[in-house]
Amino acid sequence: MSLPPPPPPATETDSAANVCYRHPNRYAGRRCTRCGKYACSECLVQAAVGSHCLDCARAGRPAAATRAKFWSARQPALVTMSLIAINVAVFLYVTVRDPDSLAGRLTEAQAKLGLYEPFLAINGEWYRLVTSGFLHFGIIHLAFNMYLLFLLGQMLEPALGRIRFAFVYFACLLGGSAGSLLIDGDAIAGGASGAVFGLMALAFVGYWLHGANPLNTSVGTLLIMNLVLTFVFPRISVGGHVGGALAGALCGAMVMAPRTRNIPAWARTVAPIAVGALSVAISVWAVG
Repeated sequence: MSLPPPPPPATETDSAANVCYRHPNRYAGRRCTRCGKYACSECLVQAAVGSHCLDCARAGRPAAATRAKFWSARQPALVTMSLIAINVAVFLYVTVRDPDSLAGRLTEAQAKLGLYEPFLAINGEWYRLVTSGFLHFGIIHLAFNMYLLFLLGQMLEPALGRIRFAFVYFACLLGGSAGSLLIDGDAIAGGASGAVFGLMALAFVGYWLHGANPLNTSVGTLLIMNLVLTFVFPRISVGGHVGGALAGALCGAMVMAPRTRNIPAWARTVAPIAVGALSVAISVWAVG
């Protein structure tokens, strides 16, 4: 058996060549496994196989649009978290504008965002149908609604898809505003509870349509318990909760229907848009 000949001894020329391509004053004992350039440890990035120099690592990265797509795909409840962020941002804005809001006093910032029938009838401030759904009166009010939104969103958004989930959420929000205008009178109303009640009702209907008894699930128990609390405790928007729940149930009849019913995908998407439009029409009728 013969052995391969030993490598030739290093020469001054070889030593001079073994320097980092970015730092000529540094000796480099390793090469980029992609392009073969010598690089010091600071200029090498660990790769799946071997190490790449910074230039090759940068060239091998996906485009910004592709990276954004990959990041988005790893966020199963992106719309839910965005809605929570908006609610928290509005709460911080109102609190910074007037800290008295933490003490339960109605502030000017709250009055500008809340649902108040005279402002809609006299000033035509229809934006309040939406802004009121992001307004909260106190940290407990915010925390309770955001906790329920987080739980329901984690369950429903991956199943419905982001666009359809967003349509359902705003349909329930508008349904809560319509119910509040019909039932609650001239009180200033606000909160995401109408939309949250709608999501609970949508999940309730979904269980029922798929043959499960919703009363045996945590969602059914949560919905019934909160409906009871709605009628028991004062200063709770009965119309907002009931209106949101009815809107969610109407959306659920189409959105959560089993695939065996062969409902077209476009109909499942249009249904919450129609419920939202109906809710706005009811609000206009109630104010007029």
